[in-house]
Amino acid sequence: MLITNVHINNQPETTALRIIDGKFAAIDSKLQPNPGEEVIDGHGKVLLPPFVDSHIHLDTTLTAGQPEWNESGTLFDGIRIWSERKKSLTIADVKERAKKTLLKQVTNGIQYVRSHVDTTDPDLIALQALLELKEEVKDIVDLQLVAFPQEGILSFPNGKALLEQAVKEGADAVGGVPHYEFNQQYGADSVKYLVSLAEKYDKLVDVHCDEIDDPNSRNLEVLATQAYETGLKDRVTASHTTAMGSYNDAYTYKLFRLLGMAELNFVSNPSVNMHLGGRFDTYPKRRGLTRIKELNEAGINVSFGEDDVADPWNPLGCGNMLDPLTMGVYAGQLMGYQQLQDSFKFVTYHGAKTLHVNDQYGIEVGKPANCIILDGSNFYDILNEHRTVLYNIRHGKVLVETKPAATKLNF
Repeated sequence: MLITNVHINNQPETTALRIIDGKFAAIDSKLQPNPGEEVIDGHGKVLLPPFVDSHIHLDTTLTAGQPEWNESGTLFDGIRIWSERKKSLTIADVKERAKKTLLKQVTNGIQYVRSHVDTTDPDLIALQALLELKEEVKDIVDLQLVAFPQEGILSFPNGKALLEQAVKEGADAVGGVPHYEFNQQYGADSVKYLVSLAEKYDKLVDVHCDEIDDPNSRNLEVLATQAYETGLKDRVTASHTTAMGSYNDAYTYKLFRLLGMAELNFVSNPSVNMHLGGRFDTYPKRRGLTRIKELNEAGINVSFGEDDVADPWNPLGCGNMLDPLTMGVYAGQLMGYQQLQDSFKFVTYHGAKTLHVNDQYGIEVGKPANCIILDGSNFYDILNEHRTVLYNIRHGKVLVETKPAATKLNF
């Protein structure tokens, strides 16, 4: 396959790429078609590596309104409602809903997904379902699963054993929710326990960390210390960290030194965090967001996730990474022209680093030929108008081809 006339990674000049045996074999503007070679003319469009959704919950997806709507819009009511809904889970139910959302994501150019899956279920039904689905969809999407104790590790009956069992059964990463534990000591101890599991079973770590507006919620410093002292470092991800938006600047300045030493990854979920955050404030009302801009400027890896698609925590969502990216640049005040042009990195390269797949990710000779072509000549226009993903290509095979809607003005 030869792809011609594209702006790779949103660069101003156009070039061409040749794909052989599922890998990028050459990148050069002078490439010419070989006899019988399939050719895609990019018509001056942007070509990027596939979108990465660094954080979603596929076990809860498409359950909004079941058994009730989250009318308060709080994180805690979402947990309460999900606790009721998960009593009726079956493997078929989870797989059907998760696959629908995954197919939407693939249509929208996503090929890498990290999904958290609730382990506070004595039967681990959702985990079994998503492990099966992971194998079934491996040709179209790389799916990572995080063992996620939604109702706590130490604060849920048999929580420690359930988490370890999930890891044994095949979860790719170990998660936690220290701010939801009964007390601060439990929170810190839960972080130390989950990191010990990751060491024991050679797994990645991704913790729902300080997803609360409380400035006294400081489990992030515990997680960062563990990442640094164990040497796990960039194998560890801190998701949400919305309490950082309430920390005072003096403490945060000190914290950033540790975060840099620990080489942590961060995931922000701008759409859902803006929706759930500040719910207990009158005015001034907090934004419910971590310090995206400051982390990014400090050279600390930050990627974006969609988090929830039509579930008890988010009544909206359609598997399109341009949605959280748009919210992220607005809420994070990343609206300079060059910041907008570069913002695709939050849902591509930064996400690949978070998922620890960056060695096999990107538009480089020798790497797997995974890429998307978007309907725009620069990313500013693509983001501004939510332009279509025209091609989603995986290992040199076109998974999805979409033609933009045609509009006819009759005046």
